[in-house]
Amino acid sequence: MVEKSKGARAKLREFFLENIGIKLDSNTLREVAGISEWARRVRELRNEEGLEILTHNDRSDLKPGEYLLITAKPKPSFERSISKETRAFVLDRNGFTCQMCGAAAGEPHLFDNGRVTRLHIGHIIDKSMGGTDDRGNLRAICSVCNEGASNLTLNRPDTIKLIAQVRRAPSSDQLDVLKWLVGKFPKQAEEILGRT
Repeated sequence: MVEKSKGARAKLREFFLENIGIKLDSNTLREVAGISEWARRVRELRNEEGLEILTHNDRSDLKPGEYLLITAKPKPSFERSISKETRAFVLDRNGFTCQMCGAAAGEPHLFDNGRVTRLHIGHIIDKSMGGTDDRGNLRAICSVCNEGASNLTLNRPDTIKLIAQVRRAPSSDQLDVLKWLVGKFPKQAEEILGRT
């Protein structure tokens, strides 16, 4: 068992590394971390340490609430770049309430089994989609909404716009998109390729 003196992030890192290639569910990860903010620590492992932890957003065979570390070798990662001053400004500007559901910091959250609402700073347009860390692109968001809103924007592109963007991209980027899609939908790709 993992020592109690370790932080939640270290416990989760160790647990994932001991279970490479094994689907892990959110209840198990919450128990291992020992805190309610376990999902944030998983995102930190992914974004700041580069661990390739996949979810249902990455592979169609993973259900919501399932996580899978595919390799111990980390990918390039991103440092946190939002200063404490900017965080304080955004929280104050947003009245210490979630800008998606209206939950107030410190009060019991309606959609999280009455747990105390904790606020984070979220991007309106995610960094992976070209968003910046400017104050105008940041908002206060609770843990519940932050988990559900990761990598989504209010204006989601439709199929025609996505295809147009892919068509304009260099061939190497198009191949990367294809590899990602085949990785996310292996069964469907096999069916399509089997028909041709």
